[in-house]
Amino acid sequence: MAGSQLLVTHMFPPKPGGSGRWFWELYRRLPREQVVIAAGNQLGSVEFDQTHDLHVVRMSIALPSWGFFGVRRATDYLHLIRRLASVCRRYKADVIHAGCCIPEGFAAWLLRKFTGRRYLLFVHGEEMRIAGGSRELVWMARQVLCGADRIIANSHNTARILREEWQVADDRIAVLHPGVDTSRFRPAARDLAVRESLGWGQRPVVLTVGRLQKRKGHDMLIRALPTIRAAVPDVLYSIVGDGQERRTLETLARELGLHDHVQFRGEPNDAELVRCYQQCDLFALPNREVCGDIEGFGMVLVEAQACGKPVIAGRSGGTAETMNVPETGRLVDCDRPEPLAEMLADLLIDREQLNHMGKAARAWAVERFDWEPLTHLASEIFETAGRRPDSRAAMPGSASPAACEFDRESLSHCG
Repeated sequence: MAGSQLLVTHMFPPKPGGSGRWFWELYRRLPREQVVIAAGNQLGSVEFDQTHDLHVVRMSIALPSWGFFGVRRATDYLHLIRRLASVCRRYKADVIHAGCCIPEGFAAWLLRKFTGRRYLLFVHGEEMRIAGGSRELVWMARQVLCGADRIIANSHNTARILREEWQVADDRIAVLHPGVDTSRFRPAARDLAVRESLGWGQRPVVLTVGRLQKRKGHDMLIRALPTIRAAVPDVLYSIVGDGQERRTLETLARELGLHDHVQFRGEPNDAELVRCYQQCDLFALPNREVCGDIEGFGMVLVEAQACGKPVIAGRSGGTAETMNVPETGRLVDCDRPEPLAEMLADLLIDREQLNHMGKAARAWAVERFDWEPLTHLASEIFETAGRRPDSRAAMPGSASPAACEFDRESLSHCG
């Protein structure tokens, strides 16, 4: 394998999450001789890797701490870049694709100082807000952004954050939306047997898919349910996914007397996920900004629309870019339950409107987010960045390109 590209990411199947699905769907469509993937070693990785023919090398990528300064932290990064350098030599990889700013991007930045290998950086939106809470992480993120040959943003909103909050020049940013496999995520007729197997029966179902995090807004929709229930008495809110907020959400549902109206499904397999999308009545991602944490894009909104379902999402982050408002979806303030409850109740009552939006949603997803054109666009971005002259520009608040050169003496003091 000559002149290949190495994707480095701790988010990759079988680990659940939108970023991992994005990388899987994109890189499995690229020529095999061009791609090798260094991915996190997850439970079930061996079994998953037996189902495909990608060149995947499993290793520990998610470090105990994102920071670099300190003997243990610097040592962890050095171990990681040694492993990555070995993979680069083995597969003759000359360009690295960092799946996230930290730690993957910082490891790529360090590796560039040692080996001269260029790197591209994927930015998802939320991580650039989180990095702002630490001076050390801000410094690290600035070096990563300074050293990248191209920065790939998952939405125009993420690109705006890079320009306005990190002073990245617009010509260094490429916007590449995540896509959807429209042959797998597709509409299906309402099927009572399938709905019974999901525990839904004939009830109107609002579905949310995603990790149980505060920014996803599951709690706000649960708080909206009493009002929705007044208009749609047998409504069911089905939550697909797992995470640190599950116990809190279960407690909230019990306290509000909604245990019969909220279903926690946990992590689904692929077939179950598609069935949930196909058989729900309405998809909702009631996201909001929490302490700077935002929804960068919202792949689940695209997947739901590909299955012919109308969608509702919060106004924060990049969710507006997933839908054609108001034809396929609606945006609503999700910082409080009342607007969300009103919009959901109105749509659930109006079956004709739901059907019209669902048909428009399928057409929109096929036109805008099918993987074929997005893969061609990604290939063009990768190719042009790989042969682009080394013309990285400095950003205010960061070192100049020359000053970004690796300080080996400083690293030796760090261990």
